[in-house]
Amino acid sequence: MTRIFGSRTAVAWRGRLAAGALAGVLLLSAACGPPEPDEGNYVEQLVEARAYKDEFLTSDPESFVPLDRRSWMVPLRYYDPDPSYRVPAQLDIADDQPIFDIPTSTGQFRRMQRIGHLEFVLHGESYRLTALLSEEEGLFVPFRDETSRDETYPAGRYIDLPFSPTGVYDLDFNRAYNPTCYFDEQYDCPFPPPENRLRTAIRAGERLPPEEERRLPIFAPEPPAEAPGP
Repeated sequence: MTRIFGSRTAVAWRGRLAAGALAGVLLLSAACGPPEPDEGNYVEQLVEARAYKDEFLTSDPESFVPLDRRSWMVPLRYYDPDPSYRVPAQLDIADDQPIFDIPTSTGQFRRMQRIGHLEFVLHGESYRLTALLSEEEGLFVPFRDETSRDETYPAGRYIDLPFSPTGVYDLDFNRAYNPTCYFDEQYDCPFPPPENRLRTAIRAGERLPPEEERRLPIFAPEPPAEAPGP
């Protein structure tokens, strides 16, 4: 049975884990850009969110981690919190917002809508990421980077962003998470579009367990070199 990414279970925990990020966005809406993070409070909120997710994945009846994998997949592994990976991003809304097919991990296609591009500066370099319309209320930003394969899930990771009325988003790679198909390959997860393959290492957010701790090979279908355009 193929399970759909964005199922009610997955949406529920993402919504609850976004509470900390939402607080930052609410502050953001009252100014031209996000506030400088209060490192103590910021890191504390991040650590609490991670602990909550571990508890959910370990004991909740709706956990999407198979029982026989929980002993080595949970607790999740993360890069250390790093506020330098939390940056403001300006949404450049596209004149047209096409709906197009994105390949998924099970060989199918998912209809998704491109909203525009998030433009940001990270560690002194300029980047942009395509922003898609989330299945929730906000933006869905799937991406790959130079850590994808050896350090992080090969097929890429995701970031969810609540809508910002200012057009400036609190882009926090510390909140990047593995798709549900990392835990259970029966889930159907969209691949990041080709333009969302960052030519830099994003050492923030969820990562893979050390190789010696894995009980199964980390299998992920290789995303196609090019995805169908709109």
